[in-house]
Amino acid sequence: MTSPDSAADSGIWDPFGTLSRALWIGGGQWAGKSAVARLLAVRYGITAYHYDFHDARGHNDRRIARRLALGEPVTDPGPDKVWVRTTPEEMAAETLAQFPARFAWALDDLRALVSGRPILAEGWDLRPELVASVVDSPRRMVVMVPTPGFRRHQLDRLPRAASLGHRVSDPARAQANRLARDRLVAEDAARSARRLGIRVIEIDGHQDTDAGAGLVADHFAPYLPQQDRKA
Repeated sequence: MTSPDSAADSGIWDPFGTLSRALWIGGGQWAGKSAVARLLAVRYGITAYHYDFHDARGHNDRRIARRLALGEPVTDPGPDKVWVRTTPEEMAAETLAQFPARFAWALDDLRALVSGRPILAEGWDLRPELVASVVDSPRRMVVMVPTPGFRRHQLDRLPRAASLGHRVSDPARAQANRLARDRLVAEDAARSARRLGIRVIEIDGHQDTDAGAGLVADHFAPYLPQQDRKA
């Protein structure tokens, strides 16, 4: 974190100052990041950017172009290779290696947003060490990570968390690999955040989504529209 013009100082193109003024929620899968961002958007009249939605629907052309440029196969290797025959450690390492390129795509999306109120970006791809290059203060970011107990709760409550959405030869192993990968990536995010002085909030299920949103809102209080804040 450097000056109020961090994005410009780092050489990152930020024509409307959107990146340097944004608020960021990163962290682990299934920690409630999207739900918290939606609540804060409604409560404070700010704009929420959901990375997963944009990545699934608008980034595939850039993903293919990147693979071509690197001489990699354009098509995915298949669900068994990805989820069954790859160890969680290998999966986590590959995921972490992809984050810088994905973050660049997210910055492209955010540059196109102009608002008189803060823009709140959320997604597990929004890594602390990457966000740190565009913000003027570590307080502009919070990292949410689920405890093991809350992760199990999400598996029971959310059908999409309990299912890969792919046909594989060994569903139990694939799901175990996926959960282990998610845990490793979340732990890495928390370590990175603490090293950079960015707040880490562990979601253990004792607080509901509204309470979790309250914690994040309190953290972002200096940047939220004061006239809309609830007492």
